[in-house]
Amino acid sequence: MNLSAHVRPALLALLTASAVQAGLVAPRMLLLDGAVVGRNLIVVGERGTILRSTDDAHSWQAATVPAASTLTAVSFAHGSTQGWAVGHDALILVTHDAGLTWQKQWQGANLTDSFLSVLALDARHVLAVGAYGLFVATDDGGKTWVRRKVLEEDYHLNRLSQGPSGHLYLAGEHGTLLRSTDLGAIWQRIDSPYDGSFYGILPLDAHTLVAHGLRGRIYTSVNDGSTWILVPNEQHALIATAVKLPDGAVLFAGQSRAWFIGRGDAKSVSPWPAPFATAVAQLLALPDGSILALGEAGAVLLPKP
Repeated sequence: MNLSAHVRPALLALLTASAVQAGLVAPRMLLLDGAVVGRNLIVVGERGTILRSTDDAHSWQAATVPAASTLTAVSFAHGSTQGWAVGHDALILVTHDAGLTWQKQWQGANLTDSFLSVLALDARHVLAVGAYGLFVATDDGGKTWVRRKVLEEDYHLNRLSQGPSGHLYLAGEHGTLLRSTDLGAIWQRIDSPYDGSFYGILPLDAHTLVAHGLRGRIYTSVNDGSTWILVPNEQHALIATAVKLPDGAVLFAGQSRAWFIGRGDAKSVSPWPAPFATAVAQLLALPDGSILALGEAGAVLLPKP
């Protein structure tokens, strides 16, 4: 598989190309993101793939999708069946029926633009970001989208997230960490603990954050990003995603064989023996306590760590 046309630009040289059969619960294709919508699971990936499961990832059905562009991210408004998927070719799709059918809602004039993350704050307010500083927003449910510049440099903006306080966070290249306290109207720089790429900020509570990135870098903050502490980690593999588990632990994954579990607000981490060895783009904590790993192997169900 030629991954160069499908994955986040900064991951291209770091992801492996192998795949395994054990535990595979979806067609063997590159899947990059997913969302839990009530009892439904929605996952997106290469060549316009959107799959939907109504039985906790044991079986999947292909959704009707009006495009063949690789889709990199998906997000649903809380408590709503309305959601958005974004991806390559400057494309934004919308669904009104919990991912069963999708329509093209917006496409930028520059088809070389690529979205990497999307966050639905509610049914009207949605943000989408991507490569080379790409940032668009809507406050009318997608009837109109406005392009903005939130960073002077044209760095890749890799992932949006929201904490329980309502604060928004944005992680990107070259140590980029941003925070918004007004639902995305104004973005402020967070002092970065290093100048490498970050692939996400995971809020654990109103003040505690975990940031992860290249070469096994994991940082924690207990004051909403004012100061950071490096978490010791002897394995220097790219960490693409992190998810908080029901017991408070944090599971990290990314480059092939890069699996770590953190306890006590992730102040320390240890290797976790995942049952497969391909690269992971996203982790989802499912209602039954299991974990769904999305990446090169498709969608793989994992037991609770």
